[in-house]
Amino acid sequence: MRAKGPVHRTNGLLPGRSSCLIMEGENATGGEDVAILVGYASAHGSTRGIAQRIGAVLAGRGFAVDVRPVDAVRDLAGHEAVVLGSAVHDQAWLPEARGLLLRERAALSRRPVWLFSVGAPPAAHGPWPGTGPNENALLTEGLQRRIGVRDHRRFAGVLLRQHMPLAARLRRRLLGVRYGDHRDWPRIDTWASSIADDLEAGGSVPRPRRADRVVVPLRVPGPPRGRSSALL
Repeated sequence: MRAKGPVHRTNGLLPGRSSCLIMEGENATGGEDVAILVGYASAHGSTRGIAQRIGAVLAGRGFAVDVRPVDAVRDLAGHEAVVLGSAVHDQAWLPEARGLLLRERAALSRRPVWLFSVGAPPAAHGPWPGTGPNENALLTEGLQRRIGVRDHRRFAGVLLRQHMPLAARLRRRLLGVRYGDHRDWPRIDTWASSIADDLEAGGSVPRPRRADRVVVPLRVPGPPRGRSSALL
């Protein structure tokens, strides 16, 4: 696909190769096909920031990268690899991210795909220690027979008081939950670098076995009202 947006060029780390980072929504002209799509669905900006960071790391390694919200993605033509991420609300990806996975599942199955999910930090789960692990388990279901992925990672996002319903705010106040930015940038950078390593290897990383595939849910039972991941 032809990307809409600016092209930022820097010297790539690969010999004889320049990087191209295209960010959707800025005022500049582009027009080159880009090799890697980093698509995201973000409710309040936290997931967008992670997607932009991943795109910057990949561009720094010499890849052409298109970072844009999933609802601005028409198709996957021109993209050789895909990284998709979404905020997690009620133990599921946001509707627009799930919609892209459904709409483009055939195209995704022919490309290397990496997924990331952005949810509340473990401390926010309070006296329900199973919520975090259960959420991670649910993120391995739903599209297992449709899309195999190279890897899936779950990152903590930003937890802000104003993004939570009153009942959840009161409960977390009693628990002493700390609000703020819980994004682990070194961990995010390391994961993005591992994607670049795989791509530089020329696709030599094997597809995961069916039992190891990690995907996101189309629809899963949500937690009781007030326990959702209120962010991101």
